[in-house]
Amino acid sequence: MYKVFIDNKVSIFNVGSEKDLLKKFEDHQIIEAAGGLVQRENKFLFIKRNGFWDIPKGKLEKGETPENGAIREIEEECGLIQPIIKKHLIDTWHAYEHKGKLVLKKTYWFWLDEGKKKMDLVPQVEEGITELDFFSQDKFEMIKANTFLSIIEVIAALEQMK
Repeated sequence: MYKVFIDNKVSIFNVGSEKDLLKKFEDHQIIEAAGGLVQRENKFLFIKRNGFWDIPKGKLEKGETPENGAIREIEEECGLIQPIIKKHLIDTWHAYEHKGKLVLKKTYWFWLDEGKKKMDLVPQVEEGITELDFFSQDKFEMIKANTFLSIIEVIAALEQMK
């Protein structure tokens, strides 16, 4: 069973494998992305992008592993240097239309530690990021009230692991 987020709604596809899921979306361009929740002490990093709370992530470059892509995207979008992956959290699927083309995006999500270097956060404004902040888990409801279903899924995966 696979969940695919379409127009911020969940669609369930009862298929046996990822290959079967891809067959259902054979008319879509497949994109892979990676990102993650970065921990600093007992707080987690969120970004505000285009008015919504989000988690830093982005498309993988050709030949890039999900782990390396997640680290690169977090560095680019937030100004952190060398966050350290602790664990894989979850993969999500998101179907949408972009510039007249149908897209199916698989995002690999990780739980990361900020690393040894405590850096000032620097939002990548050209990506629509206007705020960066670390929030404790008691603030997650505020995040969930202004985010996407796929992000809520990532937060739930983290909460299950803690």
